[in-house]
Amino acid sequence: MSKPIMRPDEVSEVLNRPLSQELLARDLTRLAYVAKDGTPRTIPIGFTWNGSEIVMCTATNAPKLPALHHNPAVALTIDTEVHPPKILLIRGRAELDVVEGIPEEYLQMNGALTMTAEQRVEWEAGVRSLYDAMVRIVVTPTWAKLIDFETTLPSAVEELMRKRDENQRA
Repeated sequence: MSKPIMRPDEVSEVLNRPLSQELLARDLTRLAYVAKDGTPRTIPIGFTWNGSEIVMCTATNAPKLPALHHNPAVALTIDTEVHPPKILLIRGRAELDVVEGIPEEYLQMNGALTMTAEQRVEWEAGVRSLYDAMVRIVVTPTWAKLIDFETTLPSAVEELMRKRDENQRA
């Protein structure tokens, strides 16, 4: 079974690996949290990585906000759509920060590379007309695991392989 607690230097070592950095440069993560009714939720959400924190932005009336305020424990998954997948798993606590206007991170994370300059101007005007304020959801990773299916595997698979190898030696 994997350790539930990691030292900050262990978390940094995982997050600073080249593949982790590639995954942290992606557009979407899956945010898992516990809803106010006690049931789990997972949602796709845009994010940015600032070198020490995952930053996501949402509307001030988003249903996830009361749940995150009540229970800030979260898990994030950032992965690829190819086989074998590359997966970065992160755990931490969500800090909620209300920002007047539009957070800079929100503007950075939303398709800057895929929009033409004209589309970008139109999109940004629409965003600014919609939101008076937004909430930054900031997660500082307290646990991280990178799975690439070449050098690292899910802990359950590692355990099965270890048992198989022990049985073959016996």
